[in-house]
Amino acid sequence: MEQRHWYIAQTSSGFEKSVKLNLERRITSMGMEDFIFQVFIPETIEIDVKADGKKVEKLKKMFPGYVFVEMIVTDESWFIVRNTPGVTGFLGSSGGGTKPVPLALDEIEPILKKCGMIEEIELDAEIGDKAHVIEGPFSGQIGTINSIDQDNQKLEILVDMFGRSTPIELSFSQVDIRK
Repeated sequence: MEQRHWYIAQTSSGFEKSVKLNLERRITSMGMEDFIFQVFIPETIEIDVKADGKKVEKLKKMFPGYVFVEMIVTDESWFIVRNTPGVTGFLGSSGGGTKPVPLALDEIEPILKKCGMIEEIELDAEIGDKAHVIEGPFSGQIGTINSIDQDNQKLEILVDMFGRSTPIELSFSQVDIRK
């Protein structure tokens, strides 16, 4: 079975909420809960200062005209999303029946963190500890931690490839630390 990934559906600006509601209704009515998992509009809270000095909080869309969808792309799930009223296409799809390209983990994680959908991971590791890669193209590899970037939730590990020590950059969620 395919893996779930995040995709971006394009909409007309201002219609994001109606597309989200329409899509959520279609997911339920067509029994697609096992293929389409989340639909969200990335928003942040901004504080506006009015002329009289009052501070007012308001939600601002981070990406007007886009709705993020976490799903497993099958012919049926892809058909349901792209034919939802208000959806004009997918970001990363050239049209003509080509399926969209999923967002990379390092592209979606900062957005999800900023929106409060995932928590930052505290990594209990030090340089020199062993890290077991659990996700991505290097899954199954074991390497030595070379550097840790707590702010960006990334680390660099050295893995043995073709008899050479090769550095690869991974997010904290892609590794399991072995002490």
